[in-house]
Amino acid sequence: MAKRIFTLLLIVLLFSCQNNNKLIFPLESKIFGLATPIYLNQNKTIVHLSDFFINVSEIDSIKTDSNLFVNLSSDKQLLTLEIKNNSLPQLSCLKIWSEGFRYDILVKKSRKINYKIHFDAKEKKYSKVQITGDINGWNPKVTDLKNNNGIWEKEIILNPGKYSYQIVLDDKWMLDPNNKDSVENNQGGFNSVMKVGNFNPELSPELYTNNYNDNEINLTCNSKISKFYAFWQNYELTDKFIETDNNSIRIKIPKEAKKIKRSFIRAWAYNEHGVSNDILIPLDYGKVINNSKEIIRSDKQALVMYFLMVDRFNNGDKNNDHPINDPDVLPKANYFGGDIAGVLQKIKQGYFADLGVNTIWISPIAQNPLGAYGEYPNPHTKFSGYHGYWPISSSKVDFRFGTSDEVKNFVNVAHQNNFNVFLDYVSNHVHQNHPLYKQHPDWATSMYLPDGTRNLEKWDEYRLTTWFDTFLPTIDFSKPEVVDLMTDSAVYWIKTFDFDGFRHDATKHIPEVFWRTLTKKLKQQIPSNRILYQIGETYGNRDLIGSYVNSGELDAQFDFNVYDDAVAVFAKDDQSFLRLKNSILQSFLYYGYHNLMGYITGNQDRGRFISYASGDLLFNEDAKKAGWTRDIEVTNPVGYKKLTSLIAFNMTIPGVPVIYYGDEIGMPGGNDPDNRRMMRFNNLKPEEAKVKEITKKLIHLRRNNLSLIYGDTKILETSDKAFVYSRTYFNKIAVIVFNKDNIEKDISFNIPEQFKNTNLKSNFNSDFSLEKNKINIKLQSNSFEILTN
Repeated sequence: MAKRIFTLLLIVLLFSCQNNNKLIFPLESKIFGLATPIYLNQNKTIVHLSDFFINVSEIDSIKTDSNLFVNLSSDKQLLTLEIKNNSLPQLSCLKIWSEGFRYDILVKKSRKINYKIHFDAKEKKYSKVQITGDINGWNPKVTDLKNNNGIWEKEIILNPGKYSYQIVLDDKWMLDPNNKDSVENNQGGFNSVMKVGNFNPELSPELYTNNYNDNEINLTCNSKISKFYAFWQNYELTDKFIETDNNSIRIKIPKEAKKIKRSFIRAWAYNEHGVSNDILIPLDYGKVINNSKEIIRSDKQALVMYFLMVDRFNNGDKNNDHPINDPDVLPKANYFGGDIAGVLQKIKQGYFADLGVNTIWISPIAQNPLGAYGEYPNPHTKFSGYHGYWPISSSKVDFRFGTSDEVKNFVNVAHQNNFNVFLDYVSNHVHQNHPLYKQHPDWATSMYLPDGTRNLEKWDEYRLTTWFDTFLPTIDFSKPEVVDLMTDSAVYWIKTFDFDGFRHDATKHIPEVFWRTLTKKLKQQIPSNRILYQIGETYGNRDLIGSYVNSGELDAQFDFNVYDDAVAVFAKDDQSFLRLKNSILQSFLYYGYHNLMGYITGNQDRGRFISYASGDLLFNEDAKKAGWTRDIEVTNPVGYKKLTSLIAFNMTIPGVPVIYYGDEIGMPGGNDPDNRRMMRFNNLKPEEAKVKEITKKLIHLRRNNLSLIYGDTKILETSDKAFVYSRTYFNKIAVIVFNKDNIEKDISFNIPEQFKNTNLKSNFNSDFSLEKNKINIKLQSNSFEILTN
């Protein structure tokens, strides 16, 4: 009876509000944050409703497009969506009622198509033909081709685009001899390239922010659209909020937005050519943000991250220096003395504020073993746990980095100085001396496979069970009690030390049940006014990487696919910007045009970019061996110019830019541990000081231009040597231009109509002219320019 009365009251309220820009919404949303869109599979899709609703028992009813079958499990945990026919539109809306209120989640139809792989054996005899590559996580065992009279075939389901691959003939990997199209793999070799379907995202409609006032927002679309969707928070804005006139769209801002400090308008559209870019507009108590000074520390799109290895950054307290006293450990593999006190010292000295970053990501600080483990053959050495990735405790701070009180004080001071602090956290494995493994060896996966071989470093073939080394047992998360214990340990670090989020190590090696459990606990146990950010580390294809990025798991992962292409294009003279354009457009389609993915200058597992760019480190050599056997420095100054271009790219595309410590000065190095040298703050070479000044300027441009934070992205011009794109946020514009040629170049390109009467200025002193709808700019070799208004 009470529920009926409540429903009647809601109906009365709905009728009373139908003629104004008011919504009916609860005082406290049942969905935490912005609900990520649901990406449908070709036929059947399982939706974890607990990704969106903490208490699924409160769900009343569900409605979706009539072209979908809907089946809700009895416990309301899982929702199955099955496509009835081909009439399903490219975008639709899932409507879920919980305790009388409706919540709306965008649903995207799958872009995937059936694609048949053919391999002509040319009358040669093979007992087995497989394919390996981006399409299957480089695991040939999952894609066996079938012999059809000498033509080996298999039909698979893929998104349109380009995929790197190799043919595996009787267990021998090689380029496809029947395909001349190939691409460098950044490891001294090549992969064949498979082109699937028609990848032309430029044909899809493009939405742009146009203008606004206190009550409404105006968008423009470049072409006719079939359907337009707008959301305020997790509520679809109905027709009373939206007016369309040809290519113009007017959105009334709900009055309820005035009650919330930070809320968002999101928008999508589609036509027969595809789905548009997404629009993201931040509101401050219902008003469109129009000044970067309104950005707050918890605004995720505004993050600029700095990743440091605690042991290799700054030694602030020599009393906790305890390198391993073992002749088998060479100095490069031992503790250098960096600590939390050293990071705090640099906050107080203003290093991070001067650089311009607003987020500090520190390497793991849990207690690591006292002895040496692992081995490298030549020169022979064992390793200490200076990096922090071999935990023997899930709650104690490593005494070589400081005390718990020091960590608490460090985070507190960082917050006082308006910095976020993210903790690098290891969940996939523990060290063999960890009490969890010593007391419960059955809580680890087996190091041996059924055939008796060791399951070591089989990253793709056995990604959920493989061990990283013989002394690093992988946790078996198929056991619910293990998931519960290990997620509790992760939550402990947030609750105890007030960290603002995690960088998660080895994400793809951990089942999704762990991530869902952890994220749900964080939503339940951390106050809702604390905005946490979680980013994962996964090497693999975009399908695999993106599978962990959703409302119930992680905010983001590092986009290593774009990073690999950016490294190749900016470092190598023979790699075209067309490769980078294709890569970034692919990522937009997977993660969105306002994604929170991490875009790095480098990390602790790769040779330093500048060393590749300067030619002091070769792509076809063992970068780890190079770091051990020779002193790698920067002998060609062009490396510094190429590095600043990479940084400029990261700072001007959507996502979260990440500076790996030392890259702001062009610190060289091979791979681990040579890419983990002690940070240098003084006595910089002139070229290093210049890189630092350019980096500072780029970071400050990023943080002070809303077009570079929330702007819509449009690629204006691409050739082998030139790349031009724009970011626009209402009347705020940025045009980014790159020249990767080794000579000075005049670059001309057309600009959109709305740019014509804009007063653009150069930020890096390049000469340019604007005539009608064309910009002509002169760029030095291996350089860039950012034009802003």
